[in-house]
Amino acid sequence: MSQSIKIDPFGFREYDARWIYEKDINEPGVTNLGKGLGTQIKQHTKKENPRVIVGHDYRSYSEKIKSALKKGLLSTGCYIEDVGLSLSPMVYFAQFNLNADAVAMVTASHNENGWTGVKMGIKKGLTHAPEEMKELKEITLNQNFTKGNGNEKQIKDFDKVYKEDLIKKNKLKKKIKAVVACGNGTAGIFAPDILRGIGCEVVELDCNLDWNFPKYNPNPEDLEMLHAIVKSVKENNADIGFGFDGDGDRVGVIDNEGNEIFSDKIGLLIARNLSNSHKNSKFIVDVKSTGLYSTDKILNKNQCETLYWKTGHSHIKRKVHNEKALAGFEKSGHFFFNQPLGYGYDDGINSAIQVCHLLNNQDKKMSEIIKELPTTYQSPTMAPFCKDEEKYKVVDEMVREFKKIKDQKIKIDNQEIKEIITVNGVRFSFEDGSWGLIRASSNKPSLVVVTESPTSDERKLNIFKFIDKTLMKTGKIGEYDQKI
Repeated sequence: MSQSIKIDPFGFREYDARWIYEKDINEPGVTNLGKGLGTQIKQHTKKENPRVIVGHDYRSYSEKIKSALKKGLLSTGCYIEDVGLSLSPMVYFAQFNLNADAVAMVTASHNENGWTGVKMGIKKGLTHAPEEMKELKEITLNQNFTKGNGNEKQIKDFDKVYKEDLIKKNKLKKKIKAVVACGNGTAGIFAPDILRGIGCEVVELDCNLDWNFPKYNPNPEDLEMLHAIVKSVKENNADIGFGFDGDGDRVGVIDNEGNEIFSDKIGLLIARNLSNSHKNSKFIVDVKSTGLYSTDKILNKNQCETLYWKTGHSHIKRKVHNEKALAGFEKSGHFFFNQPLGYGYDDGINSAIQVCHLLNNQDKKMSEIIKELPTTYQSPTMAPFCKDEEKYKVVDEMVREFKKIKDQKIKIDNQEIKEIITVNGVRFSFEDGSWGLIRASSNKPSLVVVTESPTSDERKLNIFKFIDKTLMKTGKIGEYDQKI
């Protein structure tokens, strides 16, 4: 007896698709997703047999999921080129290198074991935006599928092509000793080789593949992972520490003294370094990022412009593309580099390479370079549980609430709100540059909360306490993944 189709509608998220395997989606459900995606690709490309690059990450069930997805794509007439075990950026690169029509990468990125998902895109360098996800959801759930005759071929050793592309144009003059942590995720068979290839001395940390993720989840925002990198940097007297997520499109950075540097500040340092040779450039940063970009003296001296935009890799890479910006940076560690530095998509290893260039261009240690930035006190990204069906309503309520607080000149930690940005949730800022953010997570049933103050750690904490108290009043908020 054939298995019934299971596919939870909430798995279609803002710009990619994520489900808990077997609970929220089964293999027939994944096959239907493939049929929906194949139909959509044909509609957009107007081709009978569009070529689709397919890859998968290192989870115990990812190959099984990929097979089910391919079955659906083939039934619509897609020609599949399977690059095998991959990082998301390797699949994106393959679309350029092989001049294909679309991509589909089977990965749940940094999500815990049990999750699966697909990152997909049609236009080169861009992944699905909310409009395309909505369209895909409707095609898939309504089963409005096209039919055709597809075929499939394996692209052998494409990992070597991807590695060589990054190595050949990024050779370093200085020897940099780098701890490379991969949390036993897929980046373990890519990042050490590439960083050695450009001239780094690499200290590997949890780079052997193990889909059980026995030590910690491969997530550069995870404090457990960051603490492990700190320990290794100190023990090995390393110049820098890098932590990569499960599908290799993000990086976290630890300096030579073992201090965690939030990715938005790493982005600012990279932007500073790039601005010296790329004057009048434009940079895009997400609303979770530090307020220092807009006041930075080096960016201002080099007549560079910074725009704050919606959080989410798909949103930022599209904005970078549309604005013809040199680069874009997300606090989560997604960085995007346009030509001549990259192809516009997020690649954690290329981001680590740009940090290496930063060190290569200066006779300073990373701890000295970061100290040149004004001090700010930043919270980690905190995610309180909130049901998928409730989270956007709660955020809308928060937008109304904080607009009211601003209009009524109600003080938070003895300060009035000066400015509110609502492109993605609500970001409210004060006269002294302190700010707080509440937005809906795009890939999990949770909200996202971040606070920052250039004044004091206490002010950062007080802003968080106010946010937390305001959220709790809704009665729709659960436990946080981490708190300050």
